[in-house]
Amino acid sequence: MIGYVTVGADDIPRAKRFYSAILPPLGYGLEEGPEGLSYALPQHPGRGASLPEFYVKPPFDGGPASAGNGAMIAFQASCQQEVRDLHAAALAVSGRDEGPPGFRDAYGASFYVGYLRDPQGNKIALFCSTQDEPGRDG
Repeated sequence: MIGYVTVGADDIPRAKRFYSAILPPLGYGLEEGPEGLSYALPQHPGRGASLPEFYVKPPFDGGPASAGNGAMIAFQASCQQEVRDLHAAALAVSGRDEGPPGFRDAYGASFYVGYLRDPQGNKIALFCSTQDEPGRDG
């Protein structure tokens, strides 16, 4: 199980605009501190934290942040419309399109996904795979 994911950012306010356009609609809350941004899903009584948590921070080594080549973080949406809405919201706050929302031939018939780059260049996917919505073939 993944406990948390951290991405580096050189411009925290810009990163906040990007991630706050997509993560709160997916249920993540935001805490800001001097060390950066912490997004977490709500805790349920009697259980630990809902995982994974997502952090946006300046690199600990003090060097410039860089995106991992081949690395991608995927966030699950509830439906195709939410994928489209969040993709558009991210583009409106300095995200870059890496592939518009839609079906991909390489994936299952119900896998719907849109790809973005955050302001630092990290690749982000927004996806859903709902059986009660029209699929690629119908």
